[in-house]
Amino acid sequence: MCNIVRFFLIINVLVAFHSLKSQEALPFKNVTTLIQPPFLKAGDTVAIVAPSGILKSREGEIQQAISLLKSWGLTPLLGKHVFNQADHFAGTDEERCEDLQNAMDNPKVSAIWCARGGYGTVRILDRLDYTQFKKHPKWVIGYSDITALHNQLHNKGFQSLHALMCVSLTEDMDGIEDTVTTFKSALFGQPVNYQLKGSTYNRTGKAIGQLVGGNLTILHTMLGSETSIDTSGKILFIEEIGEYKYHIDRMLQSLKRAGYFDNCEGVIVGDMSKLRKNTTLWGTSIEQLILDALSEYDFPIAFNMPAGHEKDNRALILGKTVELDVAKEKATISYLK
Repeated sequence: MCNIVRFFLIINVLVAFHSLKSQEALPFKNVTTLIQPPFLKAGDTVAIVAPSGILKSREGEIQQAISLLKSWGLTPLLGKHVFNQADHFAGTDEERCEDLQNAMDNPKVSAIWCARGGYGTVRILDRLDYTQFKKHPKWVIGYSDITALHNQLHNKGFQSLHALMCVSLTEDMDGIEDTVTTFKSALFGQPVNYQLKGSTYNRTGKAIGQLVGGNLTILHTMLGSETSIDTSGKILFIEEIGEYKYHIDRMLQSLKRAGYFDNCEGVIVGDMSKLRKNTTLWGTSIEQLILDALSEYDFPIAFNMPAGHEKDNRALILGKTVELDVAKEKATISYLK
């Protein structure tokens, strides 16, 4: 009898040990409190890197970005390979990763500003080492393709900044005043609360949760990987550009089938820009498409968030807790302490 008892005790210990090791191997998903990097102050250094698409003939915008940072009392640090060219990309995977890794490792860098999106960040995600970053967290800034990096940062337990990139700057700043102002406010520790114009499509309600998300295509392509985010108890922001409506529906259906919305607290819809027309028309507005795809859920949905691929691209702190209050007449997004 004693031998049998000992046998089952050993089995239970082995099962518990295997379970613990399996949990350790999982990505950092259900993080309750994310680390907020220090907000910037005059004299801080901001690294400019290009982890994605090529910066062909974009020297002017980068110079504008450098000038803007200097006007705020910040010190710009340009990545060594920013203007490199390797087919579609701003340098080889190794070169783009080197610039980003150097910025992550440099304790004197307080923020990392991505020069542009496009495509390419996913190719270097698994090469990144967060050892030094964890010792000296810093703001990572960008949108579009940079959503892949935002996802990874979220799963590692860090807040990040969904905001304009260097190539978003225009010579006369016409039409991007609020974009730049909210970017600066968020960077220097004065997050802006938003009141969105109303929409008859709004699904009313209130919710509180960490703000997550970004570009819908990137969120979709992260499914099944360590970089997919768990939206449980969180408020999801989405935006998109240059897609057919049926593509958007397909991505939402895929996310839904993967359980993405099962425990989501709310959805904020940003710009759906330059939607393409298929020869077979979809038949409804993009707003109705989204409502139909998410019809079985009861969380609030707010439209008209000015963030995404338009000139008016307001800054959002991802990973920070917000309160979402949605009515037909308006919706508000308020950051909580």
